[in-house]
Amino acid sequence: MTELVIETSGLRKEFSSRRGRRVAVDRLDLAVPAGGVHGFLGPNGSGKTTTIRMLLGLARATAGEMRLFGEPVPARLPAVLDRIGAVVESPKFSPNFTGRQNLLLLSRSIGVPASRVDAAVETVGLTGRDRDRYKAYSLGMKQRLAIAATLLKEPELLILDEPTNGLDPAGIREIRETVRGLGESGVTVLLSSHILAEVQQVCTSATIIGQGRLLASGPVDELVGRSTAYRVGAPDAAAARRVLTEAGFEVGDGLVVETDTPAAVTQALGAAGIWLTELTPLRRDLESVFLELTAGTELGADR
Repeated sequence: MTELVIETSGLRKEFSSRRGRRVAVDRLDLAVPAGGVHGFLGPNGSGKTTTIRMLLGLARATAGEMRLFGEPVPARLPAVLDRIGAVVESPKFSPNFTGRQNLLLLSRSIGVPASRVDAAVETVGLTGRDRDRYKAYSLGMKQRLAIAATLLKEPELLILDEPTNGLDPAGIREIRETVRGLGESGVTVLLSSHILAEVQQVCTSATIIGQGRLLASGPVDELVGRSTAYRVGAPDAAAARRVLTEAGFEVGDGLVVETDTPAAVTQALGAAGIWLTELTPLRRDLESVFLELTAGTELGADR
């Protein structure tokens, strides 16, 4: 049985508002396996940040159970806190200190050896820029320094809440490479995001939520599913379309064929003397799955 680093069961969070009680998280069952990068996905306002805050003891659950490394939280949170790193809000660094000076100051305050600063800087790709002043850092560099700060205590679980918000494409790529490297090194990463194209490039598994409720969860390959659509290329596209239609295939625009048996496409065209130049599977991406599952959910400030 796969070890679970994060578990929630029936997790619920309600807030009081002028209109009465508002449900932010609704009976959420979350299961994050050990190792790799797990995407925690949902539209803005779907309850991602609220869930993370409850896991870290920053907000109180209305109902339900939570476990980190098998320990019930918040009751046993102090017992596992040293195994967890998190970037949930913008960290406070001294703008006139260098990145290295900020990390050295932090390492002393939490009682870890200064040698870990070098390892953290290298892991997030700031080697050579760690002696620049923090106020001269780009947004991407600031986010990488925030991740480096969490790595000083060598966490087994790293929780990142929308780490690419506000970043330009270069900054997004930097964070993506950092997160991928951490997942490959054995750290379990919970990556909260709504940028699906980025998530699919780094995540091994994912949970999709909407309006505080679980919509889907599992390995990314299973969520995306096996392809049943293929783009067909042939010297005479019109002739290929006619042959495939007569053979009973459903043929769409661009000579896209829906089938569970692509070999039958080759056989039908070959029998008619038409030789393929292309037979490419068209897989759904995670964004397509996400949009299907979250259609109609409200957008707004994340909860």
